[in-house]
Amino acid sequence: MAVTALEKGKGRARPEDLEADEIEQTSAASASSADSDSSGSDSDSDSPDDFSSSGSDSNSEDDVTPEFLESLLTQARQNVRAKAKQLAGGGGEEEFIQLGGDEGDNDTTAKPLPPLDTGSLPAPYITLPETRGAVPSKLRDPDVEHVQKVASSIQVPAAPAPPELTKDGKKLTKKERKQMKNKTAGPAWFDLPAPAEADLPRLYREVEALRLHKQLDPKQFYRKEPGEGKGIKGLPKHFAIGRILPTDTPFGGASADNLPRTARKRTLVDELVDDAEAKSYAKKKFKELQTVRGAKGRGTLAAKKALRKPKW
Repeated sequence: MAVTALEKGKGRARPEDLEADEIEQTSAASASSADSDSSGSDSDSDSPDDFSSSGSDSNSEDDVTPEFLESLLTQARQNVRAKAKQLAGGGGEEEFIQLGGDEGDNDTTAKPLPPLDTGSLPAPYITLPETRGAVPSKLRDPDVEHVQKVASSIQVPAAPAPPELTKDGKKLTKKERKQMKNKTAGPAWFDLPAPAEADLPRLYREVEALRLHKQLDPKQFYRKEPGEGKGIKGLPKHFAIGRILPTDTPFGGASADNLPRTARKRTLVDELVDDAEAKSYAKKKFKELQTVRGAKGRGTLAAKKALRKPKW
């Protein structure tokens, strides 16, 4: 009955109860063994052999002795105490794992564990002084450090350029600064210069000669420029006229690109007139212009009046 209660209680029985139950079981087992021995001896006494009966009686008396019973009780008490300790403190025992060396190492001494490498730790927020009871010598604020780091990385803007001065050391006026700014078209337009007003008539004649390139080839169409036909006012604000430099031919002979100085014409118009095809086309256009001009020129008014007069 006690064993069943022990199994159902799952280790909740007290050690005193367990010890009493163990003693009771041991005494019951010894009593049953004594009864079995006595019954065995009675059966042996009924046999005709007297020697076997006397031997069984002596064995039963030698096996069950007070010392044997006392040893059984002592062993039972020890088992009960050990079991009670195991049930009471079995869950709170700590397991220790010992790290040994190799299997072939016979050294029984435990090797010390290596120290832990914490690596680079961040700076502490509070730095305590050496003297006890003093105020912390340093308080660290991560937000302030972050702001200082960002502020140090910002580049200080460069100082403004000094104002431009004239030859006399005076500051330029607003009009003079505007004129200096309009001298070139800027680096985005390759610093095209703005020609002076005195050079505009000469440059206008050269620009008009370049614009007449559409008269050279009657079969080629060129779109009209925005400032064409407006005189000097039609010239762009920033422009420059360049010249294509001649290059030597691979064979070293004369060509259209590297004519000698004697074979060159004085102007572009002379070179175009020297061409036979261009000459015939230019002559044709000249006659057309002359007829248009002759219809509105000298003597046209008298001819018109003569036509108005009656014949009679």
